[in-house]
Amino acid sequence: MKFGVRCDKGKVREINEDSYNILAGLPGIPVTFIIADGMGGHNSGEIASKAAVESISKNISENPDIFKEGEDIEKAIKSVIEKANIDVYKKSLENETDSGMGTTLIAAVVVNRRLYIGHVGDSRVYLIRDNKIEKLTIDHSYIEELVRNGTLTKEEAEKHPNKNLITRALGCGEVLEVDTYTYDIMENDIVLMCTDGLTNMLNEEKILEIVKNYDDLDLACEKLVGESNEMGGEDNITVIIFKE
Repeated sequence: MKFGVRCDKGKVREINEDSYNILAGLPGIPVTFIIADGMGGHNSGEIASKAAVESISKNISENPDIFKEGEDIEKAIKSVIEKANIDVYKKSLENETDSGMGTTLIAAVVVNRRLYIGHVGDSRVYLIRDNKIEKLTIDHSYIEELVRNGTLTKEEAEKHPNKNLITRALGCGEVLEVDTYTYDIMENDIVLMCTDGLTNMLNEEKILEIVKNYDDLDLACEKLVGESNEMGGEDNITVIIFKE
């Protein structure tokens, strides 16, 4: 597994509320990728995203058989995200300033050429194949709902003032609905995971153009972050790219 990653504060925000982790080199556990984009007052977003990533990382690393072939991997991903939701929600009750904090969450793992994804919020997973880019996750956002019911076009959605309004987040209550996806992966496929700090600055065509120009995945991540910052860097930016 080859991968690259970049996490950047951007040009506007004072605090980086994005968190990520790549679990690699753990005995019996395939490489696992996690990204979270926190939200809340003060530095609560930073606390929420970090706590979510730490909870998921801990639950996976302490259970070597979690993604073993033959197991229900979608169910396993959903379970660790649900546990993280409880952890973050409980943490939000400890301090009044952290009340209402939450985070997006995407977790991905490849087992036997199958990509498994767990997803909450508007952070995204893309598949790049044969010079085409496809969004694999459905945003839990007000704007996504308007696009899906035909009220807005995709182009209108990109410029809409409420494009950052999400309808689902981890840590905001005891019960969380987690979306899971499974996709077959082919040779030379590239998977890109990111927070909206990337996709609010760069459209899919630009993301594809940059990724296809770099064999070095770390350099591709660096270039994507750099271009996002050149376009204004209005939010924190996290991007992970991987391929088998």
